[in-house]
Amino acid sequence: MNQLPHLSIDLCHARQNRLRMAMDALGAYRLLLTSRENIHWLTGYWHHPLMNAAAILDVEGGCTLYAPNAEPNHHAASKVVVFEASLLCTLRQDQISLIAATLDKPNAIDSTEHSSCPTLYREIIGPKPINLDKDLLRLRRKKDLDEIGLLKHAINCTHAMYLKAREIITPGLTELEVFAQLQMAGVTAAGEALTACGNDYQSNSPGGPPRNRPLGAGELMILDLGPAYRGYHADNCRTFAVNQSPDDEQLKAFEVIKSAFKVIEHQVRPGISCRGLYHEVKSILDGYQKGAFFHHLGHGIGLYPHESPHLNPNWDECFEVGDVFAAEPGIYTNTLRAGIRIEENYLVTEDGLEKLTKTCIEL
Repeated sequence: MNQLPHLSIDLCHARQNRLRMAMDALGAYRLLLTSRENIHWLTGYWHHPLMNAAAILDVEGGCTLYAPNAEPNHHAASKVVVFEASLLCTLRQDQISLIAATLDKPNAIDSTEHSSCPTLYREIIGPKPINLDKDLLRLRRKKDLDEIGLLKHAINCTHAMYLKAREIITPGLTELEVFAQLQMAGVTAAGEALTACGNDYQSNSPGGPPRNRPLGAGELMILDLGPAYRGYHADNCRTFAVNQSPDDEQLKAFEVIKSAFKVIEHQVRPGISCRGLYHEVKSILDGYQKGAFFHHLGHGIGLYPHESPHLNPNWDECFEVGDVFAAEPGIYTNTLRAGIRIEENYLVTEDGLEKLTKTCIEL
């Protein structure tokens, strides 16, 4: 049996050192991390969603992991403190209190992730800890090789799911039945339970959760799949003609979307404006029918489904080396029954783009 991919201990240590530099610049000496995603990114430890954990990073060296029940086999912490998250297999609801009581020198902690730090920890630490949220998101944006490996594994799950979709989608099958079979395909490809499964499993609709509704001949089914492997989110989309025979209008819209990808793949380089790319692609899609494209052009992916860079006019960002992002142009009208969205995943390199998705995009 092949070993499943995991974060590199060496690269976790490198991330710890980069974070220490950010702490030093802010005058922070001891950082408390409590979010599952940041603990994983920093230490390589991915814990059960019903259990809590914490990590403390010291600017002068040392990383302490507070782990539920037992020391994990794979981690990059210099010290592990174990607490009883369950008793005779009964999950405890006071896990945060247990960690708080175990924290080493809690009064010396002077910085946190404000967005996820529980109130109890803040009461212990004091009223004005330094906020490292922005620095963590900035450092997480550029993906290391081990992170790209986990993202590629998640993207491979979507490939297996789309192959299954092409095999089973037919008039009369319900959206729930499609959902169930695709989840089995994704979990099998992942080799373990998925962290997330994606949002859109509806036919004759721009998107939404699966319904107990049969697929109809002539409809298009948008499948926007976002399986996450150990917290790292794939996010790519394909559209299927339910009766395997798209009509002329559907094919026309599909060709417009394909032309948008030619622009994306030609234009994106480090330093290129995400906002500018959005407007350029929107003008192409508006050429089919104004207003038929009504959402963002894309977003970064990683330990959260929507990260920087934002391909959205409400943000003013530029592409950077190490970005992993999703581009998702779409066209939606009633005559298309009810629209087409194609989404690809890319890595930004020094020279341009590496496409990470490999699934056929034909309707």
